[in-house]
Amino acid sequence: MYRYILFDLDGTLTDPGLGITNSVMHALKKFGINVTDRASLYKFIGPPLKESFEMFYGFTPEQCELAVTYYREYFKDTGIFENSVYDGIPELLKKLNDSGKTLITATSKPEEFAVRILKHFGLFGHFHYVAGATMDDRRNRKADIIKYALEQCGVASLSEAVMVGDRKHDILGAKENGLDSIGVLYGYGNIAELQAAGATFIAAEPPDILHLVCGEQTV
Repeated sequence: MYRYILFDLDGTLTDPGLGITNSVMHALKKFGINVTDRASLYKFIGPPLKESFEMFYGFTPEQCELAVTYYREYFKDTGIFENSVYDGIPELLKKLNDSGKTLITATSKPEEFAVRILKHFGLFGHFHYVAGATMDDRRNRKADIIKYALEQCGVASLSEAVMVGDRKHDILGAKENGLDSIGVLYGYGNIAELQAAGATFIAAEPPDILHLVCGEQTV
């Protein structure tokens, strides 16, 4: 079936909820906005940051730029590691590697942050390539990041690749690039969001991903 497996990072490989929400809170406080309900900020996990600050708080483009700068003040040294690997992910990645699959990270997080996270949690060695956003946001749309990943890895046959992610941006980005997709339910999206976006498959837990791409039942 699939030879190339593209993975989102946040909400798919790791649970970044604490670090991302703390970083968003830090940024919002600079604008005099105090948020006490952490769960209300989970919507920031997945989409590009500027898009989220504009959509959820009505920030102007200039305010969005500043908010991202404030966000990264906290995130770059502290929030980045307020994170944890989902149960079953290391075993899943090893099984996929052992079965001959080529694993690629495709994340809206800046590439240098993604590499640091994957190395910190011992996941980096499983991946053939890590594709992320640029710090200056020249590349931040999920579809553009997926396209970049495919180009860098020389993927010629799109039917051999599948995108795995927990939010609609992963599914829509895959669709824009002509890829199948697997929406995961253990992250920050839900089945209604993923199905509405047009996910090819749904995986409740990491073992389901292995079954879908390899025909195996367990990790």
